[in-house]
Amino acid sequence: MDVHQAEFIKSAVKPKDYPETALPEVAFVGRSNVGKSSLINVLVNRKSLVRTSSTPGRTQLINFFDVNGRLVLVDLPGYGYAKAPPELRKQWQPMIETYLAKRENLRAVVLILDIRRIPADGDLDMLRWLETYGIPPIIVLTKCDKLSKNEQARQAGVIAAAIGRRREDLLPFSALSKAGREGIWRVITELAGLESVTT
Repeated sequence: MDVHQAEFIKSAVKPKDYPETALPEVAFVGRSNVGKSSLINVLVNRKSLVRTSSTPGRTQLINFFDVNGRLVLVDLPGYGYAKAPPELRKQWQPMIETYLAKRENLRAVVLILDIRRIPADGDLDMLRWLETYGIPPIIVLTKCDKLSKNEQARQAGVIAAAIGRRREDLLPFSALSKAGREGIWRVITELAGLESVTT
């Protein structure tokens, strides 16, 4: 995707607050501190469209971003952050599930996993939830620059076995080198029903 325009639309909590648009949407979800904000920023060629933070759990609302006037990327709150107040954690789950269940123009969900970590219960629950509702997952392995090529291959195999997927279905990504950006965009544009545009 040749991104020439990317801008924040609005934040929302409930369906009545979602932007009124018929554009296809692709949402991003993952455990806190998995590199979700950095991934979105690299995809849209912006340094700070989505705020990054060393403090996990900073995304507390559903944030919508317009790309080229043709696609909406949706940043969902990270899950699994134990230090967040219990009341806040209780709000996040129904907020995420309501969006995923009710948003009719949602085309796919990018499920982000840290390549260095074994998928946790929250990751497995999210994958099962997406499968139950027929939402195609795009599984991205972030922080690949932290491992050697051999370690990446080994970890990808371990993660694929843990989630019951083929290793070829997992998309490696590095925010540092931007490696994997084009491959992720190819899958997003295909599932969103947009013609693939070279980067």
